[in-house]
This record gives sequence, structure tokens and C-alpha cells, in this order.
Amino acid sequence: MESQVVRDYLAHLAVRQRVSASTQNQAFCAILFLCREVLGLNLESVSPGVKAKRGERLPVVLSMPETLALLSAMSGTPSLMAALICGGGLRVSECCELRMKDIDFDQGLVFVRSGKGDKDRSTLLAEFRREELRAHLRESEAQHQADRQAGLAGVWMPDALDRKYPNAGRELGWFWVFPSRTLSTDPRAGVVRRHHVSDSVIQKAVKAAAQEARIHKPVSVHTLRHSFATHLLLNGVDIRQIQEYLGHANVETTMIYTHVVKEFRNPARSPLDIIYKRTGP
Repeated sequence: MESQVVRDYLAHLAVRQRVSASTQNQAFCAILFLCREVLGLNLESVSPGVKAKRGERLPVVLSMPETLALLSAMSGTPSLMAALICGGGLRVSECCELRMKDIDFDQGLVFVRSGKGDKDRSTLLAEFRREELRAHLRESEAQHQADRQAGLAGVWMPDALDRKYPNAGRELGWFWVFPSRTLSTDPRAGVVRRHHVSDSVIQKAVKAAAQEARIHKPVSVHTLRHSFATHLLLNGVDIRQIQEYLGHANVETTMIYTHVVKEFRNPARSPLDIIYKRTGP
């Protein structure tokens, strides 16, 4: 009886109110909480299938000329970050959290440590702006030396490495590729140290560059990651290899870019153009 009430209410939301799937699922969770925790009703018979399913949405992707236009409209540190993301398919947090030891110029690779799902992986380091990146790393090294001379605490270390290797946070290899200009107090350790740059820095820079380049798509930093995968597919890279570069747990997640690629390959010609060419004005 109780489960039928839940189903009827969700049907009311979905059919009569025409609300989104996320709103339906939010209402579903609220009802379950009310029934279980407040009213003490047993709703074990309510199937997870009651939850609304979202329709598939294709990611926003930049064409190659749009990508170059966006990067050309950027400068400074955000420009280098955008180039790394677009050249290697990094997530914004993965780019911000890069350490000096994660950049391998000899192999042309970027190593992502403890990415989504706590997984390590390697991806591509583009030759584009590589010399600018080398110069930036020299500036980061100078910042590291200045911090050491100032007696600052080492950078934050993941997991239990700070206890296992107490001096590692002061080593150059663990220093941030993109360190913050300001110091902050680490609430976990209660010490003043230098953190990496905030992701809002590049988010704002990409938004501004998209406007300057007159790109009218809803561009975000994650759009560069989508573009990386799509452009690899267009150039014939195997879908499994792209999956590894992106760090997807399942190839099904990567397969969505096969649908996007159709928009960039030679599309069918509009029948209106065919008619116009044959008959003329």
C-alpha cells in the first residue's frame, strides 16, 4: 500500500507536472526518508526502478579551430593549464593538483596520481607550449626555494605519506606545478603552507576567453577534456586507448564520444542544398 502511494506521487510529478528527472529523484528520496525515518514505514518493496532516468546528453565539444581560438585568447598560467587539459584530457582538479614530478618531458607524458576512483594513470603531454611550461616550472622551482628559505611547512601530502615520509613535503618533486600566489592555513594540520592554485582561476579564464573568441557554445574547462577525446577519435585513436587517457572505469563511458564524432566528420548533404544546386535560384 505504502509503495503504491510513492509510485502514484512520482507518476503525478512526472506526467502532470512535467518536472525533470533530477527533481523526481529528489522527491523520491525525500519520501523514502520521511516514511522510513519519521513514519516508521517499511518500503522495501519499492524497487530502485521507480527512480526516473535521465535522457542521454551529448557533451559540448569545440572544433579544432575553436580550440585554437580559445587557447589563443588566453595568457599566463591559465593558458598553460588549459593547454595541459586540452592536450591530455585532464580533469580540472587533476591539473590543479599536479606535482613537479608528474611532468615527464622525455616521454611526453603527464602522470595523474590518485585521480577519480583513486587511480593513477598517464596521459599525453602535448608539444604545444612545452617550452613555456619548462619556463613556468623554473618559476615554480624558484618559489619552492623561497618557501624553504622562509621556513614554511612543506606542501600537503596525500594519505599517510606525511607521517611515513615527514620531509617529503619539502622536496621539489612534491611541489605544485601551479602553486598559489598566497599562503593559507591548512585546517587539517593547523600550519601555514602554500597550496595549489584554485580551480576557479582557470574556470574564470576559460569563460572569459570563450567570450573573447566569440565562441557561443556553453564552454567550461571540462569542455576541453571532451574536446581532447573527440579529436583523438577523429584522428583514428583506438577507443580503449582514449579510455585509458581519460581514466574511465568503463569503456561505455568513453563510447559517448563516438556519437559526438558524427557531428565533425563529413555530414550528409542537406537535400535543400541539393535541390538548390540542381534548379538554381
